[in-house]
Amino acid sequence: MNRNRRIFITVFIIFTTIVVLIAIDMGRRTTAPWNRHREVERALPKDGVAVDTMATDADSLLTP
Repeated sequence: MNRNRRIFITVFIIFTTIVVLIAIDMGRRTTAPWNRHREVERALPKDGVAVDTMATDADSLLTP
């Protein structure tokens, strides 16, 4: 095996490894479409009522 072919194979293996690692990282950070309803359940409370925190702040600013 000549020197150029050895360098090509080495660079190819390193490049392929980097691409695979990036793809695995992207796959872990991405939510699958069939799991998106679980994100909504985690973001909202079980009763589905969101608490308005600005309402209490506005009332406390108006009272002397």
